[in-house]
Amino acid sequence: MKLRIVVDTNVLFEGLTRKGGSSGLLVSAWVEDLFTPCVSNALIYEYLDVFSRKFSEAGWRYTEPIVNTLLTKAEFTPIRYSYRPSVPDPKDEHVVDCVMNSNTALVTNNLKDFENAALYLGFELLQAPDFIKRLVGEKQ
Repeated sequence: MKLRIVVDTNVLFEGLTRKGGSSGLLVSAWVEDLFTPCVSNALIYEYLDVFSRKFSEAGWRYTEPIVNTLLTKAEFTPIRYSYRPSVPDPKDEHVVDCVMNSNTALVTNNLKDFENAALYLGFELLQAPDFIKRLVGEKQ
């Protein structure tokens, strides 16, 4: 069975903009269907909103089809229950909702923002290098 995770926007952005590194490997593994990324409506909208603002117009025209392809390979998670408030930044609440409703781990670069919620709600919190190590271990 494939590993299932929620990929925080910061990890996906880093994976799309920096060659190499664990976030880049995560994006490559996503393309190759080596794990199952879970997304909700709110997380999809956040990906598209953040990326359309952070990339130049030409960069977004190049990157948008890649993001759309990644999203077609993701498992949609309907949000049936909200766990709010659970994190200091209300703009991150939808991420926790997606993690909890999909019963997955969260891969993020912002461990501090999610530590208390992970402890309280009982979900696993990983950074991209830890996830890549686990993914490689699963494939051996």
